[in-house]
Amino acid sequence: MNIWGNWRLISRWRYLVAVLVLFLAGAGRANAQTWNLVPSQSDEFNGPLNSPIDSAKWHFDYGNLNVNNEFEWYCGPVGDPQNAAPCDPTKANVFIDGSGHLVFQAYRINNTLVNGSWTSGRMQTHGTMTFLYGRLEASMQLPVGAGLWPAFWALGNNIFSGVNWPGCGEMDFMENVPAVGGLGPTKIRSTIHGPGYSGANGLGQNFTFPGGSDVTGFHTYGTIWSPNMVQFYVDGPSNVFFIRTAAEVPGGSSQWVFNHPFINIADLAVGGNYPGNPDSTTPSPATMLVDYIRYYQAASVQAPTLGNPPAITVKAGATTGNSSTFTPGLTPGTGYVYFSCSTDAPKASCAISTTDPLNTYVVNSGAAESVKVTVATAANSIVPPFFIDPEMRFWLPIVSVGFLVLAVVALTRRMRSRAWRYAIPVAAGLILAGAVIAGCGGGGSTMPPPPGNGTTPGSYTVTVYAFTESNSSTGSNANADASVGIPLTVN
Repeated sequence: MNIWGNWRLISRWRYLVAVLVLFLAGAGRANAQTWNLVPSQSDEFNGPLNSPIDSAKWHFDYGNLNVNNEFEWYCGPVGDPQNAAPCDPTKANVFIDGSGHLVFQAYRINNTLVNGSWTSGRMQTHGTMTFLYGRLEASMQLPVGAGLWPAFWALGNNIFSGVNWPGCGEMDFMENVPAVGGLGPTKIRSTIHGPGYSGANGLGQNFTFPGGSDVTGFHTYGTIWSPNMVQFYVDGPSNVFFIRTAAEVPGGSSQWVFNHPFINIADLAVGGNYPGNPDSTTPSPATMLVDYIRYYQAASVQAPTLGNPPAITVKAGATTGNSSTFTPGLTPGTGYVYFSCSTDAPKASCAISTTDPLNTYVVNSGAAESVKVTVATAANSIVPPFFIDPEMRFWLPIVSVGFLVLAVVALTRRMRSRAWRYAIPVAAGLILAGAVIAGCGGGGSTMPPPPGNGTTPGSYTVTVYAFTESNSSTGSNANADASVGIPLTVN
């Protein structure tokens, strides 16, 4: 037996199989999510020490912004002509350190707990850069201390055109405050704010660092933002921990205020309602380092395939048999897909629920998750058809007045006045005659039937819409990446 020859043959087959596996893996990745860096809207902060911060990208806020009862007075870079006391030219509040970082420093000016007792820095992109969908992230190292409130966030650009907060929308990619505010060094919080869900009622979630890590080391904080969906992650877009969609905000999609351009903001606040007061242990300077801020746009991905979900047949008002479940076809590695629905059935609605563990309105392309579409129909009246059928309405006035006559006759028999005994039956007869005439002709034959109060039996459609992370529309159903109609029969 030529053992060596057989071994070489086996080795060749193993090589071919390995090549085939790599080819197929590469083919799969070709359709997976690709994020393209947008350098003109990103910054690496790689200049020499104290080199100018790019004014084509960043503007600075100054002074007392009168928000949240904070204590800091915001200053721009050293030498900025808009700086005013208590800004100190010998104590830089924001600068490039020459080692690839943008530095924010908060300094204690005095021990009073009022605005101006600290100086700090805040920069934003109003008038320079706006962002609409994509991925926005920052690598940051945060300070820890009583009263410190570092943040990386975004604000609806329409706040500068008359739309007040929270109607403009706010996305907090990362906030950190001391334990007195519910976080501490091992946690950050991501939140969205809008009409009906702002301030303490914002929709947010905490992230706890694993393995003893905390905010004093460099971490990446970011969001994947697409129509009707915002995802928050820490240390890479594959580590999404919190998702909110248009289906979940109070008031529904009409109060979802995140389908328009936003500006980006980074700051180091001190004191206020959320973090509490600084004290003698708060470091001065308190230092926040930003390694980079990057903006990515998603390359187009293959649209989901929704197949032919099972039809729904339901009685008006029934709560069983009124759903359809299917598993969409998603290209692996393309992230999350948001699902919504609508129906043309009158006095009916539909709702989406999925098996995703993070959010019930999304499906993860990395898992075999299903979508359930449930229809709610309104029950029809239990009043007998005699009172509703247009063909029976001719008799309704006669029957009704007949009962009235019987009641009047019974009443007159109990009355002593002979005049009333005869007058009331005569009046009732006239009423009856008028009712018969009204039912037989004239306006009676042209009166519309009384409206139904439930979902009318018939054939309708429930439409399901799917939005991928690469969608860059304004979020309307007409611009969904994929849609499918589910036949709905109401009987």
